[in-house]
Amino acid sequence: MTEPLVLCIVENGIATLTLNRPDKLNALTADTFVELRAHLATLAATEGIRCLVLTGAGRSFCAGHDLEALAAGDETDNRFVEAETIDELEHFRAPTIAQIQGYCLTGGLELALGCDLLVAADSAKLADTHGKWGLIPVWGMSVRLPERVGISRAKELGFTSRVIDGIEAHRIGLVDRCVPAPELQAAVADLAAEITANSPGTNRIYKSLYANCLRVDRDASLLSERNMDQGVPDDAAERLARGR
Repeated sequence: MTEPLVLCIVENGIATLTLNRPDKLNALTADTFVELRAHLATLAATEGIRCLVLTGAGRSFCAGHDLEALAAGDETDNRFVEAETIDELEHFRAPTIAQIQGYCLTGGLELALGCDLLVAADSAKLADTHGKWGLIPVWGMSVRLPERVGISRAKELGFTSRVIDGIEAHRIGLVDRCVPAPELQAAVADLAAEITANSPGTNRIYKSLYANCLRVDRDASLLSERNMDQGVPDDAAERLARGR
C-alpha cells in the first residue's frame, strides 16, 4: 500500500501536517501539493482547529522541488496547484507554524514562507537556490521573501544561492525563533499551545487585518480596523464574562 505523501493529525485543536517522503528529504512533487491542498480544505471546514503546524518527516523539513520529477515533466491538470496551495496555506483561518529542521531549500522555503510563523533548529539549512539550477520562482518567493527580510537581503540570497543556518536565518528575520535542534519539537508545541490558549476568533481576525494591511494603504488599514470590517470574535462575550 502506498504511503500518503502528507500525514495529518489533529489533537487538542492543533492540526499537524507532515510532509512524508523522508527518504527524499521530503522533496516536493505535484502530487504532494494535491494531497496538501486536500488536507487544507478538510481542516478549513473542521470546527475547533486553532493552530496548524507544518513539518517534515525525518531529518529535513523539505529539500525543495523534486528535480528528477521536474525533469520528467511532473505536473497535474492544474499547473498552478503549487502556488495556489501555498496561497491557501497563507490564508488558512487559524495561525500556522512551519517547524523547520534540516534542509529548507527553494520550493521548501517557498512553502514555509506561506506560514505565519517560522521556527527553525539552529542546525537547519535554508536557501533560495533557484539560480543554482537556472530556475525562476513561481510559488511566491519574489514576494514573500522580501516581505520577511527586505528587498536587499532577498536579492543577496537569490543572487548567490547561499545556504544559511537557523541562527543566521533568525538574525536576518527569515525565521521568528531559532532553538537547539533537540528542542525544536517542544518549542513548536509550546508556541502552538500559547496560540490555542487565546481566542480563535481574535486570531482569525488578526490574520485578516494583517493581510489587509499588506494590500491597502495605511489609512485604509486603520479604517478597516476601526470599522470592524473583519467582524467580532465569537467567544468575546464568554471570555469577558470569565474575566470579571
